[in-house]
Amino acid sequence: MSACVPARAADSDRTERAHPPHSPPPVGPPRPRIAGADLSASVAVFLIALPLSLGIALATGAPLQAGLVAAAVGGIVVGRLGGSPLQVSGPAAGLTVVTADLIQHYGWRTTCAITVLAGLAQLGLGCLRVARGALAVSPAIVHGMLAGIGVTIAVAQLHIVLGGTPQSSVPDNLLALPAQLANLHPAALSVSLLTLALLLLWPRLPGRAGRVLRTVPAALVAVAGATAVAAAAGLVLPKVDLPSWHNHALAGLPEGPVLGLAAAVLTTTLVCSVQSLLGAVAVDKLVSGRPGPGHVGRSDLDRELLGQGAANIVSGSLGGLPVAGVAVRSSANVKAGAVSRNSTMLHGVLVVIAALLMVPLLELIPLASLAALVMAVGIQMVSLNHIRTVTRHREVLVYAATTLGVVSLGVLEGVALGIAVAVGVALHRLTRTRITHEEQEGVHHVHVRGQLTFLAVPRLSRALHLVPQGADVVVALDGSFMDHAAYETLQDWQSTHTARGGTVEITGRRAGVRIAEPAALTSGHPPDGSEEAGASDTGCRCRPWTAWRNHQCERPHPLPGGDPRPDGTDGTKGADGTDVTDGAAEGEPEPAETGGHALVRGISAFQRNTAPLVRGELARLAREGQRPAHLFLTCADSRVVTSMITASGPGDLFVVRNIGNLVPPPGAESGDDSVAAAIEYAVEVLAVRSITVCGHSGCSAMQALLDTEPDGARTPLRRWLRHGRPSLQRMGDDSGPPSRLAGRAPADAVEQLCLTNVVQQLEHLRAHEPVARAMKDGALELHGMYFHVGEAQAYLLTERDEEKVFGRVRSADLTM
Repeated sequence: MSACVPARAADSDRTERAHPPHSPPPVGPPRPRIAGADLSASVAVFLIALPLSLGIALATGAPLQAGLVAAAVGGIVVGRLGGSPLQVSGPAAGLTVVTADLIQHYGWRTTCAITVLAGLAQLGLGCLRVARGALAVSPAIVHGMLAGIGVTIAVAQLHIVLGGTPQSSVPDNLLALPAQLANLHPAALSVSLLTLALLLLWPRLPGRAGRVLRTVPAALVAVAGATAVAAAAGLVLPKVDLPSWHNHALAGLPEGPVLGLAAAVLTTTLVCSVQSLLGAVAVDKLVSGRPGPGHVGRSDLDRELLGQGAANIVSGSLGGLPVAGVAVRSSANVKAGAVSRNSTMLHGVLVVIAALLMVPLLELIPLASLAALVMAVGIQMVSLNHIRTVTRHREVLVYAATTLGVVSLGVLEGVALGIAVAVGVALHRLTRTRITHEEQEGVHHVHVRGQLTFLAVPRLSRALHLVPQGADVVVALDGSFMDHAAYETLQDWQSTHTARGGTVEITGRRAGVRIAEPAALTSGHPPDGSEEAGASDTGCRCRPWTAWRNHQCERPHPLPGGDPRPDGTDGTKGADGTDVTDGAAEGEPEPAETGGHALVRGISAFQRNTAPLVRGELARLAREGQRPAHLFLTCADSRVVTSMITASGPGDLFVVRNIGNLVPPPGAESGDDSVAAAIEYAVEVLAVRSITVCGHSGCSAMQALLDTEPDGARTPLRRWLRHGRPSLQRMGDDSGPPSRLAGRAPADAVEQLCLTNVVQQLEHLRAHEPVARAMKDGALELHGMYFHVGEAQAYLLTERDEEKVFGRVRSADLTM
């Protein structure tokens, strides 16, 4: 198995154990260290895992000890071998329906064997490195599958809550529900209602005392409270029965039809793998958004699949439930402050200790309390947030079909039904194309709504031939795809129409937003022979940045192969209504567009395409005033586009730009208080929550600082750059470690000065009274940032043992 582990993953643990450079060689084997945060997090996860593991085992009909085995194996094996350091694995509610069905059809020992085979299949998938491919499943199908499983769990456990016994399927449980309601078991119902009440109310305890009490997991409080009340009241109820470990059933040889066993292995592998991989991605998001120090590497999904496979082999062999990543325990682990995989492994060790030493206490728990706990988990799996998301993306039909399929047919059948419906919906959208033609004020508008494929070519041709020769035409493509047949039809028609004196403007809109041009519309066809719809009127190649449509990049004809008009123009109208020539004669370089002409073109494009989309938001900002949360101080370099590198829009950033992103220290006799005034206004009037100083690669100001002669001319630029001299002195000071960039030394002196300058300007910022006061009150944070223009990569400043390190920023690492 080790040969299949990716190199990065295999080295991660060795990196954690590596000694600092230049340290003396260790004497004897190194003693493992466990951070206090990992220890406290492991206890919190253990307290949640213990009742849930027993409850899930109860819901599946497996021996209750099987839940403890799976929890221990998931914590120890996946914690050690898995690729997601903070994801906690164990018996998952998402596997309850699958496991219960297997136990009913094949018995417990064969179910354990199926778990082992599913683990072997996961090992194979991990070796094939297909983990990322598993995430290609539509989220609507995944959420629908989990919702269907949640409904199945909730309906089945409702019978135990009411004091009865669940049936084998959801329809049977629903049919038996009236009779069950007529024969309530008051003691079981009372314990279940108490458990649900504690689960609901405990996280909502008010005040300071409530904040302290809420650190104890609600699941533990609910089960322990219900158990204590039941014992004190002397209620006679079925309770947890943990037989001796000597009688624990292990895996046996699989017995049953081959096709049925293969389908069972496939189902178990699918559900375990998808749930674990999606959970690992979710944990990465939780970790990236968690405040506080401590670096945790991103998940290696292939290694995670290998770890899950190994755990299922071990768990199945030892008579445990199937293992998968568990969302509730993983989120608790992250929120508790875990910083390494030690917390996950320790929680598994604690489960082993509990299973061996706490049996008398566990056997006091009423089964009705565990059933209520698992029923609450099942209800939570039907997420209203997921329903809103799939509705917004028009995938509610796929979600509903998957959910109903899982509830009525089974997990594998429900997922297959969801995939079939998703394919049908995609084909329906692909063929549902509306094409209209109308004339407005002498301009003919051809509007294409939907995907433009060969099926729509006849209707497209009919609409285009309604346009008279020599007319001005706007073709609006409201879709995201155009295949080769439609592309050729549109190209041939445009060439003919412009050659006969007409003008053609091709725009792309999708849900009110202009879509990007395809690469094929600028430089031949893409490898797959397909094209996206939406050539702009300028044909700019800067996609997908639609705001750069009129940038001075390589600009071909409006559509490839389109012949220029006889008068030398291409039929495109400029902002002033005159013809604009996009191309030069063959073999001649294109003349550079003048700055004034480019500005007019850009303003015209904004008024025509962007202004209608942002007018409502800008009107709101005009009424309410600006409320930015961030002051962004960066260089005036034209290549640093603040809105692009921070994914921000109007009203998000209060931006200050100057030569060299300098912050003159307070009291400096600069003759220019503009930076200090902006800082004061941002902190005291706008109440920004953070200030970012952003340097960039290839900064001419830093190069000028390096080249400055002490007795040089005192020009305005030289006078301004004197505020950067402390950075130059700091870089030359050998008393401290130099700033580093993502684990490497700076490429040259200019880059070193750029990094040092960011650190120095942050110190200047702290010296300003409004900044110091706000930071003391905890209302302001300072960030250092470096943008490498050539790499299009942002780096964020962190401090590690007095060393300044600019680490690479990945998605969701920094939200501006």
